[in-house]
Amino acid sequence: MRRRDLITLFGGAATWPFAARGQQKNRVYRIVILLGGSTANATEVDLFEKVFKGLGWLPGQDLEIEYRWGAGDTELNKAFAKEIIAMKPDAILAGTNTAMAALHREVSAIPTVFVMVSDPVGMHYVDSFAHPGGNVTGFTPFAPSLGSKWVSLLKEIAPNVENVGLIYNPEPGNNSASFAGPIEAAAPSLGVKSILRPVGDSAGIGRLILTLSEKPDSGLIFLPDAFTSVHREAIAAAVAQHRLPAIYPLRFFCDAGGLISYGIDVFQLYEQAVSYVSRILRGANPADLPVQAPTKFELVINLKTAKTLGLAVPPTLLASADGVIE
Repeated sequence: MRRRDLITLFGGAATWPFAARGQQKNRVYRIVILLGGSTANATEVDLFEKVFKGLGWLPGQDLEIEYRWGAGDTELNKAFAKEIIAMKPDAILAGTNTAMAALHREVSAIPTVFVMVSDPVGMHYVDSFAHPGGNVTGFTPFAPSLGSKWVSLLKEIAPNVENVGLIYNPEPGNNSASFAGPIEAAAPSLGVKSILRPVGDSAGIGRLILTLSEKPDSGLIFLPDAFTSVHREAIAAAVAQHRLPAIYPLRFFCDAGGLISYGIDVFQLYEQAVSYVSRILRGANPADLPVQAPTKFELVINLKTAKTLGLAVPPTLLASADGVIE
């Protein structure tokens, strides 16, 4: 889906030969980082270079880093994946579900570290968390079981919600639907009567928001998805226009005006991923580097948005927040 379509909708594995891969003196290593943004993000670039330097690398000297920005666009990520594989870098860092899906289709032997992949075993990128088993490993930001936590928090901040829409890009590779099971299992005990999902392609997101805006007592759960992350400002504006309470998986949605979020610190995950890339460049085998899941999540509440929606945030929920936007 292209940006102009969004504006319309919202109103406006082989095995790598590791035995010979010890770090060679005077060699320049090359990596490519495929991220989910739509344009170069100086904060992200600075972070990656800072972390690599902290691990003993000198970007521009013994390490070349190239970036590609997939914009949450399935076809663009496919094109970048072909380009990156043809470049034959020493390692790849995949920043989103969409990026990893595109790279996986190319069946490459290049060591790859993923960052924001929700279900790497279910998507057949790795054999298991403990033993990835191939040339791919990384860091998963969300376990599908978090779905029940999101619906619980949505009901806590907006108790009247009875109809819930799951917002994610339903196009292939965006495996956010894996969270639907735990959400549906938790829904009856929380008083949620119906759960709706987008259908078709990413245009289904806009149609679903419009549908729920016409149903009383409706709310939204945004699942981890590169497309919605890239277009978070337009989407948050559409949600606000229709006065729908919504919970999001990452803090930057609240920074864009979203009501509440519960998820990981993306930049911390990037740092951990860089450490894996560094170890691989120095000879480590991805098959021996376990996939890691997060152990800490942050709760962020936007009080200004809550006030606009006429919601009284429970004191206990407010007290447990890691961040409050006023």
